[in-house]
Amino acid sequence: MPDLSVVIVSYNTRELLRACLQSLRESVGLELEVIVVDNASSDGSGQMTRADFPEVILLQQEQNAWYCAGNNIGIKRASADHVLLLNPDTEVAPDALALMLAFLVDNPRFAAVTAQLRYPDGEIQRTTSEIPSWQGLLLDYSLLGYLLPGRRRRLHDALVYADWDRESDREVQAVPGSCTLMRRTEIWLDDELLLYFPEDLLALRHGGRAYFLAGAKIKHHEKSSTRSWFATRVFFRDLLVCCRKRFGLRRMLLLWLLSRPVYWLMWLKNR
Repeated sequence: MPDLSVVIVSYNTRELLRACLQSLRESVGLELEVIVVDNASSDGSGQMTRADFPEVILLQQEQNAWYCAGNNIGIKRASADHVLLLNPDTEVAPDALALMLAFLVDNPRFAAVTAQLRYPDGEIQRTTSEIPSWQGLLLDYSLLGYLLPGRRRRLHDALVYADWDRESDREVQAVPGSCTLMRRTEIWLDDELLLYFPEDLLALRHGGRAYFLAGAKIKHHEKSSTRSWFATRVFFRDLLVCCRKRFGLRRMLLLWLLSRPVYWLMWLKNR
C-alpha cells in the first residue's frame, strides 16, 4: 500500500500539470500513488500524462465533472489511508508531502493539514481562514459591505488571520482546496458544489481541526483555469449553495437578493 494518495483534478492545464507531476516524481521519503482526474480537457493533458508519467493513474472523464465531484472520483480510486487533494498548478518541494503526512500521523486530534503556498515570485499566499459567519458572507458579497466598511474590514481581517504572516505554524479552521491532506475516510467533498467553498463545508464537518505547516513549501500559480466571467458566475452559484446548506433557504434567498448588485457590477466590469 502507498504511504499517500495524491489526487489532482485537471482541466486544460497541460504544462502546469506536467510541472506538478514532475515535482511529485521528485518527492522524497514517501511512496506516492498519484491519481489525475482529467475533466475532459481539450489541450492534450491526458495524452501528456499517459506518455510522460506512466506511473500515474489517469482517470479521463468524458465530460467536466468539476472540482468537487472530480476529487471524489479520485478519492474513490485512492488506496492509501491518507489523501492529498492538490491543484495541478502547484509544484511541491521534495520534502513537503513527507512533512505534512508525518504531522497528521503524529497529531491525530487534527483532521487536516496544509502547506505554505507561495506565488512563483516567492510571495507567500494568504491561505487558510476561519469558517465564514452569516454576517461575514453578507458583508463580503453584498452592498451591505459598502455601507458598513469598517465592520466589513474587521470581520474580514479576523476571517483571514490578517495579523499572521504565514511564516510560522498555526492551528486554523479551513485549509485551501488547492492543498488539503486528510484521512481518506474524512476527505470526501460535497459534490453539490462545483468549484468553490468545499473547504468551508469540510471544515464544518471536521470541527475546524486543521493545521498550517510553514515548513512544507509548495509553489502555487493560482487561478490558472478560473480567470473568466464564467468562473465568476460559478462562484456566485456555489456561494448560494453553500449558504443554503449552512444557514437555510431563507437566508440564501436574502443573500441572493442583496448580492445581485455586486454580481451585475462585476458583469459590467468584465464587459
